[in-house]
Amino acid sequence: MSYDFFEKYQDSIISSIIILLGLLLIRYLVTKGVKRVGQSGELNTSRTRLIVKYVNATFWIVLIGLYGVIWSVNLQDVGLLLSSVFAVIGVALFAQWSILSNVTAGVILFFSFPYKIGDRIRIQDKDFPEEAVIEDIKAFHIHLRTKENELLTYPNNLLLQKGVILVSKMDDDDSGV
Repeated sequence: MSYDFFEKYQDSIISSIIILLGLLLIRYLVTKGVKRVGQSGELNTSRTRLIVKYVNATFWIVLIGLYGVIWSVNLQDVGLLLSSVFAVIGVALFAQWSILSNVTAGVILFFSFPYKIGDRIRIQDKDFPEEAVIEDIKAFHIHLRTKENELLTYPNNLLLQKGVILVSKMDDDDSGV
C-alpha cells in the first residue's frame, strides 16, 4: 500500500524536496546577507535578529504556498479560507494600521537609517524641538534620551516622515546625554 502511495505521488514528493532544499538555500543566503549588512553597518544585533525573523516568516509563507501548488490543493477552498482569515485580520488591522506601518518603517530603517545607537539627533518636528541621544531602535519605535534624562518613544513611521539632523556621532560626543 505504501509503495503505491510513493509511486502515485513520486513527482510531487521529488518536487517538494527540491523546493524545500532550494528555499532553505535561499533563506540561508538572504539571512547571511542581512547579517552581513548588520555587521558592516555596525547595527544593533537585536535589529538584525528582527529582520532575520521577518525573512523566516516570509520563507514559511512561500513554502506553504508552493507546497499548495505542488500538491494541487483546491484553490477555491483555500480562497475561501484565506478570504475569511484576511477579513478578520483586515478588520483588526484597520483599527491598528499604525502597527503595520511602524513595522514596515522599522525594516526600512534597518537598511537605510544612517544613524546608530549613541548618536545625538534632532528631529524636525514642532512637537519635539530638542536634541536627544538614540538609546535603542526597536521594531515599532525608537527610544530617545533627552538632556533632561527623559526617555521618549518616537514611532518609526514618523521618523521616516520627518527630517532628522545628526548633531553629533557617538564617537564625537562620548559624554552620553
